[in-house]
Amino acid sequence: MNHLAHTLLAGDDELLQLGGLMGDFVHGRPDSALPANVVAGIRLHRAIDVFTDSHPEVAAARARLPGEYRRYGGILLDMWFDHLLAQDFARWSEHRLEDYSRSVRALLHRHEALLPPGLLRFRHYMDAHALPAGYARPEEMAAAFDGISYRLRRANPVAAALPVLTGLDTPLRAHFEAFFPQLQVFAREWIEAQ
Repeated sequence: MNHLAHTLLAGDDELLQLGGLMGDFVHGRPDSALPANVVAGIRLHRAIDVFTDSHPEVAAARARLPGEYRRYGGILLDMWFDHLLAQDFARWSEHRLEDYSRSVRALLHRHEALLPPGLLRFRHYMDAHALPAGYARPEEMAAAFDGISYRLRRANPVAAALPVLTGLDTPLRAHFEAFFPQLQVFAREWIEAQ
């Protein structure tokens, strides 16, 4: 899952949400100087990633990708599932997508001092592209795939993935709709157990 899903799955606690956003930018053990709920949010992010990567619906979705894309299936599906979530956000959240997206960006601005350098740089991109709501737009997805492809070290087909994913939209959407409610339950139970 990507930024929109990680934030939404963290519930209403803004420090858990912040940790959810930081999860891709903090490697190894989180800094002990961070607030406890930010650290918990990073741990939740990692638990969500493990749950997602091992889920049969996600494996089935990955298997639908053409061979040259499967190696990058985790990245592509994380992004595509955020796209599907953004497109049908009213089904999964009581918030309006644009309002929620603005609140996510405001959260990053309020807690700027806690942001790792990579997330601080990405926040500028989020502001410029109205993310995470922008993930609902195909042109924003194309730009995101271009950026990811450029950052990967070796030659890859990620920049060309949008037409492939669009062509698989119906079955990928079915996998997402079967998987996401289970992920919501998993995240809610994880938070309650803390």
